[in-house]
Amino acid sequence: MHPTRERLLLTTVDLMDTENPEKVGVEMVLEKSGISKGSLYHHFEDFPALIEAALVYRFHRVVDNSIALISNTVAASTSREEFFAGMEKVTAVTHSREMTAIRFERARALGHAGASPRFKEALGIEQQRLTHAFADLVREAQSQGWVSLDLDPMATAVFIQAYTIGKL
Repeated sequence: MHPTRERLLLTTVDLMDTENPEKVGVEMVLEKSGISKGSLYHHFEDFPALIEAALVYRFHRVVDNSIALISNTVAASTSREEFFAGMEKVTAVTHSREMTAIRFERARALGHAGASPRFKEALGIEQQRLTHAFADLVREAQSQGWVSLDLDPMATAVFIQAYTIGKL
């Protein structure tokens, strides 16, 4: 990724982490990044494209954290009981009160995808990557004998994500 594009993206992500995402504006991003308006429009089709890229980045960042938690649980477990105890801890973290705002943001991002074909495509690519990562972890847990082979890994991956967002 070009350094200017990355700086614009990370500045926008940082602003969205500290401000109400709906209040992040073009002038705010340009001022904090120190990048010119011309450079912004050289790297992004328009300002909504930058916002959408930041939303996708934030979306994957949160889910990648969940994937890491599950991956660590699978890797560290030596028994089915240990695996399920670890998964209870992962669930407690991902469904905690502190994560409510993040789950709301993910749901809003999914809703926004219906209004923007460009965002829908970008989020869809990311969503597929994340679903496949979850499915791979289910397959790994199945190979260890901790999860029933009767469960379809892709269906289980979709269920895990739907359950998490459903905990709004």
